[in-house]
Amino acid sequence: MARKAEKKLSRTLYEDELLRLQTELVKLQEWVRATGTRLVVVFEGRDAAGKGGAIKRVAEHLNPRGARIAALQKPTERERTQWYFQRYVEHLPAAGEIVLFDRSWYNRAGVEHVMGFCTKEEHQLFLRQCPIFERMLVEDGVLLRKYWFSVSDTEQQERFRRRLEDPLRRWKLSPMDLESITHWEAYSRAKDEMLVHTDISEAPWYVVESDVKRRARLNMIAHLLSSVPYREVPPPVLELPERPPSTGYERPPRDLQTYVPDHAASL
Repeated sequence: MARKAEKKLSRTLYEDELLRLQTELVKLQEWVRATGTRLVVVFEGRDAAGKGGAIKRVAEHLNPRGARIAALQKPTERERTQWYFQRYVEHLPAAGEIVLFDRSWYNRAGVEHVMGFCTKEEHQLFLRQCPIFERMLVEDGVLLRKYWFSVSDTEQQERFRRRLEDPLRRWKLSPMDLESITHWEAYSRAKDEMLVHTDISEAPWYVVESDVKRRARLNMIAHLLSSVPYREVPPPVLELPERPPSTGYERPPRDLQTYVPDHAASL
């Protein structure tokens, strides 16, 4: 289905609004810290849908001591024998923390299911247990937000092509990503089934149209901010002290230390 035409967003307007929203995210984090809130944000979607860029902009100005990105590798042999959700639980936030899941437990509903990395029985068990798991999180006080980044097949193909040609982004492209092209409809069916079972009132899915990355980032961040009842927490009053007078310290000679060569001077 063709997507509706979108008004062009200039770089200047984008950057100004992004900075405003990121300033609000800093306020949100301070509120989370002050109130002991636990916030989990799940980023899901097809390969090259723009999840990573959105996560980067959300986390860019946050204090990493209280906001972290959870991007898990494939499970170890030991983890394969655990309850499926177990390895994700240890990455959940404590009081005053924000965790951004760059993919999450929903791997089982998507890539694992489509590519045959789990059995049909394991997939069905996930669809039954996931709503229960998420209701438990919400009932325990966790703020859970779930975003699905939706990208068209033509735009995904173009992003794959650009990654293939760009040495700085080549690492983002894996054989699994390329194989997903031939499983487009299978991933679509898997996503539809996932939404039927896990789009629950306690933790609904929010779909982000992401063919235009700038719009997707602004829309996602603005929605996240609007969905959390944060308020600005007055910062502590700080004053820069006067530097005390010298007590006679003398710096050792520079030639006693090894300095990084001045590469910039050669430019």
